[in-house]
Formats: sequence, structure tokens, C-alpha cells
Amino acid sequence: MKILVDAPLNSLSLGNVSYNIIRELIDKGHEVGIWPVSNNVDLGAYDIPDYLSAKINEGVENRFDFLSEDIPSIKVWHLNGSEERKNPRQYLYTFYECNQPTEIEKKLCNAQTKTIFSSSCSADMFGAEFVPLGFDKDFFNTKKQYLQGVTHFGLMGKYEKRKHTGEIIKAWAKKYGNNNKYQLSCCVTNPFFKDEEMGHMLNACLEGERYTNINFLPYLSKNTEVNDLLNAIDIDLTGLSGGEGWNLPSFNATCLGKWSVVLNATSHKDWATKDNSILVEPTGEVESEDGKFFVKGSSFNQGTFYSVTEDQMISAMEEAEKKVGQTNTEGQELADKFTYSKTVDGILSHISKD
Repeated sequence: MKILVDAPLNSLSLGNVSYNIIRELIDKGHEVGIWPVSNNVDLGAYDIPDYLSAKINEGVENRFDFLSEDIPSIKVWHLNGSEERKNPRQYLYTFYECNQPTEIEKKLCNAQTKTIFSSSCSADMFGAEFVPLGFDKDFFNTKKQYLQGVTHFGLMGKYEKRKHTGEIIKAWAKKYGNNNKYQLSCCVTNPFFKDEEMGHMLNACLEGERYTNINFLPYLSKNTEVNDLLNAIDIDLTGLSGGEGWNLPSFNATCLGKWSVVLNATSHKDWATKDNSILVEPTGEVESEDGKFFVKGSSFNQGTFYSVTEDQMISAMEEAEKKVGQTNTEGQELADKFTYSKTVDGILSHISKD
């Protein structure tokens, strides 16, 4: 099958998803034209085999040959911006983190040949299709020894109100701060904030205190670096986010056999269970408004995120501690249950029906 993929090719979350979808399409023998967002191709994060690099370059160079009413287009993007299409038959694979779809978002969803969401709760809100994401097969157990005699917590993802980043760090510091039997590694840089802004936010969440056992990492530009961090930690806290379209860092950590503390809401319900995660029930909801990414009254991203208390966070961290030293075999099984091969098969199944 000839397919045009209209998607970002970079090291961010959407870029990771796009790269994995393109890789699977190529490996399944499809002819793929690739239209990178903003004509920008940055694949420096990935260790790409020569055959795949050649195929991706060929797909980008020949993208104009795939402009045709007879060729379906898979667009990997947000609802905002999905109105732009290269071919008449556009299948949007998208992500949604809020819970009050606006009229414009509904119109954009319905304007596609078909819209496919990465989480079932989002798909249900829009009356659209659901195809889950998969475990990135570039991640693996390194079998290295990292910090010994220390319980190592990890927190990844952009620093955002939605993700409860500041609240998680503050709760961890309250419980474990300056106790060097414990370590927290935070990879929470946000490219939309200046360094000075990030410094102010981190200083505020720690109330001006300095801790010997909280480590703030720079942005990790290579997937091998991300894989090392996921292997180094014992417990992941990224799953405490109040609104997600999937939550790749928490999911990937769980697939690697780590113990993830996960808020039992939004897309987490598609993969996190009481057997493979430390589930935390949300206590309520908070307005999504954050003055930066979610603006009240906007045409996009309206509604609330799920909330969690500091006491709940600390209690869940303590519960996760008891699991350290035990391999999360139920979590490891997720790597076979959810694969990008199955993601692509799911997307193609909707294309073949039309």
C-alpha cells in the first residue's frame, strides 16, 4: 500500500510516535511518503539502522509523488492544526488530555476521514476511534548496576501544572529530602520555558531549599540516554499526572519492570492495573487553566484535570518502596501486549475499511 505520513520528525513525544509508526510501516513493506512538519527532520535522538535511514530519506525526498486523492494520509498531530491536509483521505492519529471537547475540536474531529485517539476515554468523548500506543522496541534492559544501596525515584516529562510536576517534587522532598538512602532524578525541562523561568519554578516548588538527594537532569537528546535513566530508577512517579493521552515515560518504565505510581484516570486506564502499577485514585478535579498551555475560554483544550493530594502521593511512594527488589513481571508483559506493530495494524485496519 502507498501511504503518506504527515508528521513531526524530532526527539519530542510526537516525534517518537511518528518515528515508530513510520518504522513499522516500512518494515511491513508499505511504500511510505513522509511529509515532516515544517519540513524539519531531526532524527538525532535515534540509533537508526542504515536500511531504515535510507528508506526515511527516500520517503521525504519523494513526498510530492504521494500527493494523490487515491493515497491515504496518516497525520500524527493535535486537533489544533489538523484542518491542514495533504490528501483528501486523511486519517488523524491524535492525542487529547482534557475532558470538555469544544465545538471547534468536535468539528475538526469530524472533518477527518477518520480520527483515531491514543486513549479510549478521549475516543469515547468524541465518538471516535481508539488505537493504543506501543512499547518502543529501542528500549531494553541494560542489565547495568546503577546506584546501589539507594532507592531511586524518577520523574520525567515537561514541567506542567497538568502533570503535577511541582507538587510531586514537593511531596517527595517532604518525605525523603536529604535522606541519602533515597534519590530523586528529575528530567522535567520544558522547551517552552526560558532557563530563568524554569529556575524560578523549581525554586518555588522546593520553597528555596536545597536537597542533597534531588538531581535535576538536563534535556536528554538521545533515546539511549532516556533508556539508561529508565533502567537506573526503581520507582517512576510520572504517572501521577492529572491528564494524559498515554504517558510514554511511565508506560515505558513499567514495561521495563519498574514500579510506577499511577493516577487511575484518563489514558492510564488503558494500560495501568493494580497488578502492574501502584494505583492512586483521584480526589477531584482542578481547572486546566495554567496561563501558558491551557487558557480558559480558548477554542482548544478546555476542562479539568484530575487532582491528587500530597498525602496520597506520599502514601503511594511508601507503598512502591515495598516493591523495590521485586521485578514487575506484570509490567513487563505490557511490552508484548502493546507494540507499535499493533498500533500500525490498528490504524491500517481503519484505512482498509474505507
